[in-house]
Amino acid sequence: MNVPFMAGLKERELTMLSDELILQNPLRILAQKNEDILPKGGFGAVLARAGVGKTALLVQLALNSLLRGKKILHISLNDPVNKVNLWYKEVFYHLTKPHDAKTSSELWESILPHRFIMTFKVDSFSVPKLEERLTDLKEQNIFSPDAVFIDGLPIDQSQKESLSNLKTFAKNQSLHTWFTIKTHRHEKPGPDDMPVQLQNIADLFDVAIQLEPEGKEIHLKVLMGESANSDHPKLLLDPRTMLIT
Repeated sequence: MNVPFMAGLKERELTMLSDELILQNPLRILAQKNEDILPKGGFGAVLARAGVGKTALLVQLALNSLLRGKKILHISLNDPVNKVNLWYKEVFYHLTKPHDAKTSSELWESILPHRFIMTFKVDSFSVPKLEERLTDLKEQNIFSPDAVFIDGLPIDQSQKESLSNLKTFAKNQSLHTWFTIKTHRHEKPGPDDMPVQLQNIADLFDVAIQLEPEGKEIHLKVLMGESANSDHPKLLLDPRTMLIT
């Protein structure tokens, strides 16, 4: 058996599957010319009421980055590492269900080293602490992310200074940074349909995507970003698989 040939063949199979998943991803229509939804150093927000699908969408954004060869840091302030990992496994399973199971499993194993999960308690999270943890990881050559996904951080106008500091850090490190932001049914949006959580900090964000239940469908509404006012096809979150369609 020609081992180098077989290894090269397997590598091509994984690359083909990864490329196919990227091309099939409906979120591609939100991307900029360089295929990133966010610019380097940019902030993105996923907004929705509790239980609508913020984490599922965040994980899909993270998986898309992983498939494109990026290293991602997932920070959870609500769930332990094993639950976060389960989210990734379930979403990846649904994404790859139509494809060869063995190749899909090997692709999963190949992207895992590019993901690092970090957990904090909400009351112990701070920008200086995050910077310290990231610096430690980099200096020890353990992990150096291209993108950060923060799930569960309570965000409102009172945190503008802290978010401004994090934005500066993200720009200095060329990090793409995504947040989940919880909205509430009783809150009325402000001008331009902007949720109250973003009204006084919108200048820090480059992209904002809101999940809105309408009957049995969950619609993706782009509030901020290059595609906010474009006539792109309607995007929905499938309540059964939690995948974008």
